[in-house]
Amino acid sequence: MSEYSNKRTHAALESFYRRCCGFLLTVIATGSFMFVWYRFVQDHNQTGALLGMGNLGMALLIYAGLFIVITKWLGGFHFGANRKMQVFASQVLSLFSLDFLEIFISMAITGQFRFGFLFLGIYFLLFLVQTVVIVLVTNIIIIVHRKIVPPLQIFEIYGERANLGNSIRDKFDRVPAKYHVAKMTKCPENVEELLPDIKKYDAIALYDLPDEQQSSLIKIGYELGKRVYFLPKLSDIIVQTSENMNLFDTPLALNRNEGISLVRLGIKRFFDIFLSLLALVILSPVFLIVAIAIKRDDGGPVFFRQERVTLGGRKFQMIKFRSMIVDAEKDGRSHPAGEDDDRITKVGKVIRAVRIDELPQLINILKGDMSIVGPRPERVEHVEKYTQQIPEFKLREKVRGGLTGYAQVYGKYNTTALDKVKMDLIYITHYSLLLDLQLIFETVKILFQKESTEGFSEERVEEIQDFELENDDEK
Repeated sequence: MSEYSNKRTHAALESFYRRCCGFLLTVIATGSFMFVWYRFVQDHNQTGALLGMGNLGMALLIYAGLFIVITKWLGGFHFGANRKMQVFASQVLSLFSLDFLEIFISMAITGQFRFGFLFLGIYFLLFLVQTVVIVLVTNIIIIVHRKIVPPLQIFEIYGERANLGNSIRDKFDRVPAKYHVAKMTKCPENVEELLPDIKKYDAIALYDLPDEQQSSLIKIGYELGKRVYFLPKLSDIIVQTSENMNLFDTPLALNRNEGISLVRLGIKRFFDIFLSLLALVILSPVFLIVAIAIKRDDGGPVFFRQERVTLGGRKFQMIKFRSMIVDAEKDGRSHPAGEDDDRITKVGKVIRAVRIDELPQLINILKGDMSIVGPRPERVEHVEKYTQQIPEFKLREKVRGGLTGYAQVYGKYNTTALDKVKMDLIYITHYSLLLDLQLIFETVKILFQKESTEGFSEERVEEIQDFELENDDEK
């Protein structure tokens, strides 16, 4: 059997394993639900009509179908692709959403609306049991997957001006169970020279290559059936939503660049107001506790205000819980938070770790300065700085800044400006209400990821401050 056939067989077996594991988790979730649902309906359905095999089968199929759809949507079946904690968080979120939905479904089909709190208690216990069992089973699934599926062997090809200190290899090294950069080489003028090495590995990664060479290698990867990883340029992201047209005897692509429609913007604003009001009411005890803790810690102000930039370049005062000492930036200059920043207070370390310091921005959302989902509003001086380096950075201002967003979910606190603008452009060009909802759910997952709040390294802090000093000198 050829190497190509072996790889295809291996990929098919991996896919079969994932499907079997997904089926097992669905059976566990649905079986536990049916056990609880049957007993509850038996006790509270006076006619007994709902206990027929047809109704039971329908309830089972509805729950199983919703579990598969929601869990797949949130990435709960990505056993080998996502990190373990990401998979766990996705599954917990799926179970919580589905069991919460079942409260209202059960009240509706039994007609027992006065038992709302009873439903709530029963399904909450169901959710806790399902969570423990499914997380334990998934942990075993992931351990087995890592043993039977070796990491992809990647051949990285970089360009003449590539910065190997910040290579794409560093990104892959963060997921060692999934990827391994086995070899790195500088791209020669004639890319055909790389064919023998390309054939040896599972995939190729292209880093900072000229357009012509990158295009040639992508075609080679397609021809050989190899995976190709590359960092898209901003223009690549913008044209991803282009339409194929058949007007002439040659392929024609159309990029409309119309932005988000007024109807969608109106619906988005409605949900911003509704969700921020609801969150403020529900989280009011958290606001009170955090405010008291900050005040007792050092007696300073509870809130911290800072000028940020939102839709159309408009400036506004963003509100946060204060997590640093008073006058942390008394010289008026930007001082990005480092990895072990001694300006962060004891309370600040806690609220920053779980993003509670961001909650007062719900007030900004109500006022219309921000949205629930959108690009992160940057400081005025940072916008000016990044725009000098990356003129396309201002494209982020096509929508309101957000409390959460694509870059906040999939990036980190110290993600580079170029990577941030790429992710924000993906959000803007692919916008939909469904994407907003997904990012809101995904935001819960990043609370489990330590690197999402990772501070800047000392080198990055010095780099930013040196840049600002140079700008001051020029002024």
